[in-house]
Amino acid sequence: MPMQAAAQAACVSRSFLDSWRCYPNLTFSRGIQCRNVNAHEKDEIVTNLTTKVDRSLVKHSGITKKLKLEFYNCNVKACDLDRWLQIGVTPAIEELTVQLPWDRKKYKFPWPLLSNGSGNSIRYLNLSNCAFRPTVRLGLRSLTKLCLCDVRITGDELACLLDSAFVLEQLILQRCSKIISLKIPSWLQKLSDLEVFECERLQAMEVEAQYISKINFAAVDELGQLSLGQSLQLKILEISYYGAVCYARAELPSSFPSLESLTIFSWSEMVSTPMVPSKFSYLKHLRVVFPARSLSPTYDHCSLISFFDASPSLETFFLQVVPMYAKHPSIFADPSDLRKMPEHRHDKLKNVKIVGFSSSKSLVELTCHILESTTSLEYLTLDTTDGHSPPRCSSVHNMGKCFPIDRDVILEAHKALLAIRTYIQGIVPSKVKFTVGKPCSQCHAV
Repeated sequence: MPMQAAAQAACVSRSFLDSWRCYPNLTFSRGIQCRNVNAHEKDEIVTNLTTKVDRSLVKHSGITKKLKLEFYNCNVKACDLDRWLQIGVTPAIEELTVQLPWDRKKYKFPWPLLSNGSGNSIRYLNLSNCAFRPTVRLGLRSLTKLCLCDVRITGDELACLLDSAFVLEQLILQRCSKIISLKIPSWLQKLSDLEVFECERLQAMEVEAQYISKINFAAVDELGQLSLGQSLQLKILEISYYGAVCYARAELPSSFPSLESLTIFSWSEMVSTPMVPSKFSYLKHLRVVFPARSLSPTYDHCSLISFFDASPSLETFFLQVVPMYAKHPSIFADPSDLRKMPEHRHDKLKNVKIVGFSSSKSLVELTCHILESTTSLEYLTLDTTDGHSPPRCSSVHNMGKCFPIDRDVILEAHKALLAIRTYIQGIVPSKVKFTVGKPCSQCHAV
């Protein structure tokens, strides 16, 4: 119910007013209204907000189970936040969310409110843009989900927070720049989902929890030490950092024998993917993304066949590259015979999609190899754009035209189309649904 309608109903109905005051779920949110206004108007908005929250919390007479303070673009005073948390965080609270503007990272969350048994009932804790610096163990025995985004907290302080979180199921850490060393202890036996994003000072990460089924890890730079332990239950893994493809092929099969889905974002690959004997016995879905300027000009796309050989159960393969930055030798610059690798067979692969397909010789060779060595293939998509080929891109924002693309990108896309017609189209089996994505003929004509 909208706020105004609820207030009007409370004015004419005492029973509704009483239920209003006892309602266990409280959400106070203000963000968009604070954008694009002058300082005086913003002060008025904050003053009115403070008054409304104060009155609501003071008159609230029931048990608070859920409390959300979401002020994305509104700088509420620290003393007001402390007062609201003091009132709202009761021994019965189950969910607590505090979302603050990005420039409020110095706000110190009053962690003692969750100590000495006061936080025993909390199941979900979501904090952003603040400091959380506990010095003692908090004992959050009911905590099942923890999300910290842009929170100033060290690895030792996180250990204090997690010390008694025996039933924790999901842990999300985003841009927590104070964490240098992260350890996920083995006694977190309920933990199934771990996500660590861009904690820029993180130098070492050690995962000992053995029952995690999904890990999503993204590093800002190269990681000094990454130990993912022996998580025998892990089925879904997403990693993003420098040299991630080589690391994944060389190290992951022995660590995660049950892996079924693997996504790799590699910000830099200076050498080709190694051929090693280890296997991904259960891997069904592989996604590899090379962002702009991530590949060495000498990188051999055919080296990705190492993943195919290691994955006898592989069904889908997705590859994305940025052709304008790849600078790989074109098939037209070196039209010599394509490499053949008949000893490699892939009997389960059904769906292949390559986004950013170019005239790179090794990329053409990879595609030809897939067609010639895969009898189970059902779908093949070669997209010569960045994934926004018509009709999707032509209707962006209903502008009636596509987003602009550099001329070099358009030229490379047309070279890729010529490579497809010359080397690939003729060997596609009739049973395979073959789709080619190309630039809009109206907006991106050469």
